[in-house]
Amino acid sequence: MAIKKKHLKTKNVYKVTFSIPLEISKEFKTASLVGDFNQWDPKKHKMRKSKKTGEFKINVELPSGKKYKFRYLLDGVQWINDDEADDYIQTHFGDAKDCLIVLE
Repeated sequence: MAIKKKHLKTKNVYKVTFSIPLEISKEFKTASLVGDFNQWDPKKHKMRKSKKTGEFKINVELPSGKKYKFRYLLDGVQWINDDEADDYIQTHFGDAKDCLIVLE
């Protein structure tokens, strides 16, 4: 998986690109980026599957100076983490870990 961060100084936000590679995406029809920045709602940040590369991808602008928890939801049932996250934190359920992205 991959996370690319670009700071946009004029807006004081980061443009963050989240992607799920073909080796994983080929097994699923849909993917959503969910996290505390969208109230964990899988409908708010649906990822698009690239016809060229087969990977799921989405660009999101997030305010600078914060840390955000997130995960990917595949086909509405399977949760996965990003191996390039800045850190990981225990979920409030205590059964898994959320990814953490730091935008400072």
